[in-house]
Amino acid sequence: MSIKESLQHDLTEAIRSRDELTSGTIRMVLTAITMEEVAGKEARELSDAEVITVLSREAKKRREASEAFAAGGRADRAELESKEGEVIARYLPAQLSEAEIKQLIADAIAETGASGPAGMGQVMKIISPKIAGKADGGTVSGLVKAALTGGN
Repeated sequence: MSIKESLQHDLTEAIRSRDELTSGTIRMVLTAITMEEVAGKEARELSDAEVITVLSREAKKRREASEAFAAGGRADRAELESKEGEVIARYLPAQLSEAEIKQLIADAIAETGASGPAGMGQVMKIISPKIAGKADGGTVSGLVKAALTGGN
């Protein structure tokens, strides 16, 4: 069963059980997936990898919105955004730990022989497919930069 099929099945179950948070969040995610499918010249079905990219983007939006609401003193909205993020996270692959990311970075640096900030593109090119949907790109970028500049 594809991720999209799983989302559609879970939406039906959430509606039946009257779980408004889950059904609303899944509807929002399915809308984002549909928008991605019809974007461009030709409508097409997204692969699971592309669906994971959309899910990651939606989870990031929820995380950022939750932080913004918390900073603005809106704890109720921050909690709602956080809960929506948790619903989305159920469909994402398990996230890599910082130690696992650092190991991937070390392997990529050894493979490319990169050194200094100029080698960042080479390292990111190798590890990006390995971390897709499993880690935040900004975090990984920061760790790569630190590793290449000797900050670690």
